Amino acid sequence: MIEIGIDPVAFLNVRWYGIMIALAIMVGVLWMVREARRGANLSYDTILTAALVGIPSAIIFSRLLHVIDKWELYKDDPGRIIGGEGLSIYGAILGGALAIWVYSRFSRFQFGYFADLIAPALILGQAVGRVGCTINACCLGIATSLPWGVVYTHQEGVATHPVVVYEIIYNLIVFGVLLKLRGRLKPEGSLFLIYLSLYAVWRLGSDFLRVGEPFLFGLHQAQVIAIIVLAITTPLLIRRTRWVRAEESVD
Repeated sequence: MIEIGIDPVAFLNVRWYGIMIALAIMVGVLWMVREARRGANLSYDTILTAALVGIPSAIIFSRLLHVIDKWELYKDDPGRIIGGEGLSIYGAILGGALAIWVYSRFSRFQFGYFADLIAPALILGQAVGRVGCTINACCLGIATSLPWGVVYTHQEGVATHPVVVYEIIYNLIVFGVLLKLRGRLKPEGSLFLIYLSLYAVWRLGSDFLRVGEPFLFGLHQAQVIAIIVLAITTPLLIRRTRWVRAEESVD
């Protein structure tokens, strides 16, 4: 078994989880700045405004979905809803995407173009954020006797599947796949749909190895959302997405 004895608190009252979430957000912002410097058809003002709109929305939706999922913990103590621990990665993805999509309706950039540019950074940022989850022991897997089962020394318990470590590895693989597919798919937005689909497949399957409360039909909340995401993205990918040569993708 593998023991993890890192203190979840980095210093004072600052937790490693919060540090890694901040780093994950920085990955997305810096990635888009890098894309602008490489000649992407986006201004720095557009990127900054998208960040100012998308990040708060991502945090709010992330917290909202977490509270809905864990309502039994909050219904008798609503004061914990604001400022408490716990975020939902799906809330962050969908909340941020929704806010930037709304912003794109009032601006001069195409959401699909923006989404394709940031898709690799999103999955990379998720890998960074999951490092915080690994230290925090907030996303435990089910018990296992496998040699790579994890035991947290600051908690009493049995060895569990390191599901967030599995996800870090998967996310890094998806990151590489998305990089390979850049500029190879049309119409704009297709790469973002691939990203959503690949992550949905992962959450649908991996949550069977993860501790959690049934949300609907015996499935976790993330699994239900994953099914909805796949029900939307799969037909769109089948009907609209096509493979193009690299030179053909240049407008």
